[in-house]
Amino acid sequence: MSQRWRVAILVAVLLVTALGATGFVLRERRAQERQEAAAPAVAVREDLAEVRGEPHLVFRNTALGTGYGDVAIVPLRAPDGPRALTGTSCDRVYATSAQAVCLTADRGIVTTYQAKLLDTAWKPTRDLPLTGIPSRARLSRDGSLVATTTFVFGDSYANPGQFSTRTVVSRTAGGVVGDIETFKLTAGGREITAIDKNLWGVTFVDDDTFYATAASGKKTWLVRGTLSSKTVTALREDAECPSLSPDGTRIAFKRHGNLPAGQWRLAVYDLASGRETLLAETRSVDDQAEWLDDSTILYGLARGDAGSASSDIWRVPADGSGAPQLLVKDAWSPAVVR
Repeated sequence: MSQRWRVAILVAVLLVTALGATGFVLRERRAQERQEAAAPAVAVREDLAEVRGEPHLVFRNTALGTGYGDVAIVPLRAPDGPRALTGTSCDRVYATSAQAVCLTADRGIVTTYQAKLLDTAWKPTRDLPLTGIPSRARLSRDGSLVATTTFVFGDSYANPGQFSTRTVVSRTAGGVVGDIETFKLTAGGREITAIDKNLWGVTFVDDDTFYATAASGKKTWLVRGTLSSKTVTALREDAECPSLSPDGTRIAFKRHGNLPAGQWRLAVYDLASGRETLLAETRSVDDQAEWLDDSTILYGLARGDAGSASSDIWRVPADGSGAPQLLVKDAWSPAVVR
């Protein structure tokens, strides 16, 4: 076969592949448009600035239709009421009263990802370091630090050792503090140097101390670390995606236990006593929980409907009592701002 025919065949194959990919994207978009057209509208309010002026909940709007994926806010006194849409789209969001961190995915023929800091007008102010697929994000309480976790390859936390993460802590004013995976990890009195070591899911105590998840050898640990010493130390096994309570005494987290791969149960760990409390939510939660207050945990749950692109925010008592309650329908990635 001549070189000219080889080139012609290659061009034809590439053209067919491109057309097939374009057709797939168009079909997906049409299916989404049909689903959105059939979805009931959610109540929307226009007084965004007024809602920001009182304690409120920031989240990703997952109500199908106009505004799907936008950051939304509701007053904490009326979380199930009309929501104010910011007009800024994020796949995951976390916020303080001064700023927000926004992780996005631009899904086309080739998907690209971004992590940005947003100001009080929900406009981007700075790009954050990003080395893979965005997954988790947190700001410190004073807003001086931001942590982002990305997958370098793989797409699931279900099997420790089968994925690679990068969790980078940066200063919101500018400058990178470091990738916490490079910090010295100690578990059970020995340093963990295995190549499969990963750290993710930061929750800040202050501008130096933090908690996170570490994993190696198919084990996960809740770890406590400091940025100044660049060290992390394991406190207990089987704990992922920690979230520190407002009073700083407890950690909400997800634990695997003896559940099937890719499933977790929410629990709370008392830092002083080491006591673990399983929460009343028995469904699998793959989220980094948020504290509504010192007695209540918030978390996102995808809808059980097959093919649904919607999710909801639920609440459950932190002491293991009661039962889960729906807090905000058609919502994801909650952040409490007071």
